[in-house]
Amino acid sequence: MKMKKKGGGGGGANWMDTYGDMVTLLLCFFVLLYSMSTISEENWKALVMSFNPSAVMELSEVDPVGNEGPISDPVEDGIGLDQGLSQTEIDAEIEQLYQMLQEYVAEQGAESNIAVTKGEGMVYISFGQAVFFDGNSSTLRQSAYPILDTVSDMLSQVAGAIDEVRVLGHTAQDKAQPNNVKNDRTLSSMRATNVVIYVQEHSAVDPARLISEGIGQWRPVGDNKTAEGRAQNRRVEMIISGRNLEQELMGQGGIQQYVTTESLTTD
Repeated sequence: MKMKKKGGGGGGANWMDTYGDMVTLLLCFFVLLYSMSTISEENWKALVMSFNPSAVMELSEVDPVGNEGPISDPVEDGIGLDQGLSQTEIDAEIEQLYQMLQEYVAEQGAESNIAVTKGEGMVYISFGQAVFFDGNSSTLRQSAYPILDTVSDMLSQVAGAIDEVRVLGHTAQDKAQPNNVKNDRTLSSMRATNVVIYVQEHSAVDPARLISEGIGQWRPVGDNKTAEGRAQNRRVEMIISGRNLEQELMGQGGIQQYVTTESLTTD
C-alpha cells in the first residue's frame, strides 16, 4: 500500500497569530500611556483629593513640551498652589505677621504682658492670664476684645499663608491637687476655646485651621513654688504656623510638636 506524502497542511504560518497578538497588546499599552499623559485638570484634582482630602491645589503650568499633565516638580519658588502663593511669598507673609505683632507689643509696653517670638515658619504669642481672663474664669474680659481684634486683623491680612492657628490654655497651682484634674483641664480648655471662637468670628482665617487645646497645669514655664512663676504659667499661647507647599503636595501635615521640658504640678 502506497503511503501518502506529508503536506504543509496550511499550518506553517501559525507564528503570525502570535505576532499579531503581540503587536495588538503593544498598541493598547502605548494608547494607555498616552491617555495618562494627557490627564485633564479635573481628573488630576480628583486623583489628588482621593489620596489627601484636605489638599487644596491648582495644577502647575503646562510644560513647554506640550504635555498637559502636571510637571514633575511643581513646588518651586514662583509656582503657586492654593491662592496663587509661592513658598517665598508665604514665608514673607509670616515674617510680616511677626513684624506687625512685634510693633504692636512694643507700642503696648512691658505692662501688656504679651510676648512674641518666632521659630522656623512659625510665630509664637504668649498672653498672660490677666490679659484675657480673671482668676478661675473662662469668660473673656472686656479689655481682651481690643487685643483680640488687633490680632484677628493681623491674621486676616496673611490668612492665605497660614497653615494653622493653635491656641493653648495653661493653668497653675502651688500645690499638687490630684482631685483637681477635671477642673484644671476644663478651665484651660474653655479658655483656649473662647479665644478661638473670638478669632473665628473676627478674622478671615479658615475655621478648619483654628485649633484649641487645654493643656492645664502640665507645661509650666516658671516655678510653681513662687507667685512669679505661677503667674508665668497661667497663660494662653497662640502658635501660628505658615503653610509648607511641599508638605501639602505630599499629603503631610505641617504641625510642629510641642515638647515639654519638665512636668510639674499646676492648676
